Amino acid sequence: MTTAATVSEAAGNSEESSPYALSHLDALESEAVHIFREVAGEFERPVILFSGGKDSIVMLHLALKAFAPAAVPFSLLHVDTGHNFPEVLEYRDRTVKKHGLRLHVASVQDYIDAGKLRERPDGTRNPLQTVPLTEKIQSERFDAVFGGGRRDEEKARAKERVFSLRDEFSQWDPRRQRPELWQLYNGRHAPGEHVRVFPLSNWTELDVWQYIAREGIELPEIYFAHDREVFKRSGMWLTAGDWGGPKNGETVEKRLVRYRTVGDMSCTGAVDSDATTLDAVIAEIAASRLTERGATRADDKMSEAAMEDRKREGYF
Repeated sequence: MTTAATVSEAAGNSEESSPYALSHLDALESEAVHIFREVAGEFERPVILFSGGKDSIVMLHLALKAFAPAAVPFSLLHVDTGHNFPEVLEYRDRTVKKHGLRLHVASVQDYIDAGKLRERPDGTRNPLQTVPLTEKIQSERFDAVFGGGRRDEEKARAKERVFSLRDEFSQWDPRRQRPELWQLYNGRHAPGEHVRVFPLSNWTELDVWQYIAREGIELPEIYFAHDREVFKRSGMWLTAGDWGGPKNGETVEKRLVRYRTVGDMSCTGAVDSDATTLDAVIAEIAASRLTERGATRADDKMSEAAMEDRKREGYF
């Protein structure tokens, strides 16, 4: 009996047999490079959100590839909560200097000091990032803002288009999003509006790690298992520090942990792990049944629709 696969192989059309077939990482890279070049052609003032986390690091690597040997034609933007991990900030600054890039920083602490924002009772500053982010976008007149969001992270992000239109208040309205058939992206926007662009939309966490391994991309050491002083709050291992932890009754202990995602120290949890190498991390991720945000982000557990609510307000 002749099967479709047999016919395809006989005709020399099998993906596996073709010397021109793209691997799944090549296909993802090609799509992302196309998106970066499309934005460069359609917009006047794009910017890349860069936190020093693995997704933004991969985005910058792709942007460098997209325009090499020319320089990346975009600047970077980081929203600094004031409670970022020191090793991640060191990586951010070193990377900016290495590639000769311009970095814009929107500081949550500056807004608190000016009385424009108030500390939350739970101490987390992640929700406070929205106002500094949206005001920086407006003041710098950025019309396209690259983000490292992926559809596999969280259900609200699974709804996102690659080009996500935001209104003059940076708010996301699902009803205004355009269809993206055949990788045709519509960047049209009115004055004051902008478009959030997600080149890694179709990537998974495992894809990101496999790509990092293939490309030999350097990461902050925080992503690999190391001894760290942590304490447990709401089921998560949080880093002890001046940001407000631990409280009375919370005990600090030294554990072998690593981070799957990085953000504000007050709401980003570490996971127990002995993965000290890229291969070990990839094996760990492949076996995990929890998404990185489900496993390590307290701010996403505030309510069933926490991420969607923040996206509507202008969050990443």
